[in-house]
Amino acid sequence: MQDMVIQREAPRQPGVLRLLELSDAYVASLYPAESNHMLSIEELEADTVSFFVARRGKDVFGCASLVRNDDGTTEIKRMFVDGSARGLKLGKRLLDQLESEARSLAISIIRLETGIYQPEAIGLYRNAGYEEIPPFGDYKLDPLSLFMEKRLR
Repeated sequence: MQDMVIQREAPRQPGVLRLLELSDAYVASLYPAESNHMLSIEELEADTVSFFVARRGKDVFGCASLVRNDDGTTEIKRMFVDGSARGLKLGKRLLDQLESEARSLAISIIRLETGIYQPEAIGLYRNAGYEEIPPFGDYKLDPLSLFMEKRLR
């Protein structure tokens, strides 16, 4: 999918909303509600959020956001790739875009929370240099969550 474009876009648009609904259903099938820590559409529209969409033409295949925190770090939220685009390295491309955005904002630490039942996501983050850390921010210790961090150069 050479013609796949990743760019900053507004999250409130039909193709993206459909993708976020798929993401919600996917994590709800894996974890109880108290272990899901996803941002709402309103939270994704905040000035502190950089939201990216991967698309080919009008079709949306992935999304990811970077949330700037008061402590000078950022957090990856709502990263999801449609099942029809899995295996195409789109997750890696989205992650590279988020890291590029962090660098452009002069931010050197990216953190994330992901679930333990998502080995593909965990593998993606580990291969990109993310390391496990204790819970951060408002997160509490949760046996179903894995917390990770990468320090950018």
